[in-house]
Amino acid sequence: MNDYLAAILLGILEGLTEFLPVSSTGHLILGTELLGFDQADWEVFNIAIQPAAILAIVVLYWRTFWDVAKGLLGFERGAIAFVRNLLVAFFPAVILGLVFGDYIETLLGNAVIVCWALIIGGVAILAIERWANPPATGPGVSGVPLKTAILVGIVQCLAMIPGVSRSGATILGAMAFGVDRKTAAEFSFFLAVPTLTGATVYQLAKYGGGLTPHDYTLIGIGSLAGFFTALVVVKAFIAIITRVGFAPFAWYRIVAGVIGLVWLTLR
Repeated sequence: MNDYLAAILLGILEGLTEFLPVSSTGHLILGTELLGFDQADWEVFNIAIQPAAILAIVVLYWRTFWDVAKGLLGFERGAIAFVRNLLVAFFPAVILGLVFGDYIETLLGNAVIVCWALIIGGVAILAIERWANPPATGPGVSGVPLKTAILVGIVQCLAMIPGVSRSGATILGAMAFGVDRKTAAEFSFFLAVPTLTGATVYQLAKYGGGLTPHDYTLIGIGSLAGFFTALVVVKAFIAIITRVGFAPFAWYRIVAGVIGLVWLTLR
């Protein structure tokens, strides 16, 4: 397949899955396998296009970020709590990423691990949907207790295993700790900004020197595709979870994981 078409398809896949509890990294790994490409050749690409999805969040929630910025200048309690919650939830991933970064990279090429993580994660989502009892509405990200924000950050570290899903871990983790669905989803969206930015900067600093102009062109194409796709997906996602919850995504994970295992076994 043509590299440019592959970049568009993978970019769309990133935009579709980054903020859904289905694992964007896992889907990109399986997508690369399905297209018949060498995982190592597309590993940096799959990480470098993530900022496009982050930009979609900034665009969609620009007013929230603007209000927080103004609030910080005025030392408003809500704005300070908002930033505090994101920072304390962000740091556990930084620490574990620096300690286990090399080991995590070895997992990124293992599609079998992705499939099993999709299945196990789907079962976990169904369990949390059944037994967790979050309130219908909540105070927003700034109203999340500090202890809960720390716990969400710890749970986010599970997403270092390909296929677990960063958004799934943070959203369902927050719900398990008593946060309402909408606030849990938005907390996950906002937490993606420092988390994915940090991961991308780290990877590009580590491998960026070996990228060619062709590589940067592919990253640009994939990023545009991911950005516009994420703009649509995030709004639809909030509407879906508010009405029907997370069960559809759980069953999708289970089915996709099983199909992936069968395909990897028979190919």
